[in-house]
Amino acid sequence: MNVPENLKYADTHEWVRLDGETATVGITDHAQAELTDIVYAELPKIGRRVAAREAIAVVESVKAASDIYSPIGGTVSAINPALEANPALLNTDPFGDGWLYQLTAENATDLDALKDAAAYRAQIGA
Repeated sequence: MNVPENLKYADTHEWVRLDGETATVGITDHAQAELTDIVYAELPKIGRRVAAREAIAVVESVKAASDIYSPIGGTVSAINPALEANPALLNTDPFGDGWLYQLTAENATDLDALKDAAAYRAQIGA
């Protein structure tokens, strides 16, 4: 199971990478493996304000639909347009081309509530 060291992780299997005030969010390798073949992603609207741990998106696989929760609070500044044409990117490259959305972080202390790679590996038993 791939768990990059440079990311922070939510208990609900989302990851976040902060670059200045821009936070990129996606689902973890563990999450995509549990969902199996992802066939659709419903992404948030640009400009939407979201609180940490609020449901913000939905991904659907051949076996289930799953809510995606925002690991931190902020305002959505971009969505990944590639997912509309190819939602399978969430399976094949969850930490790269399969990112879900970006937001402008409102409170950097939200990151303090998230797990580092070691703690997330312990959570998933990897």
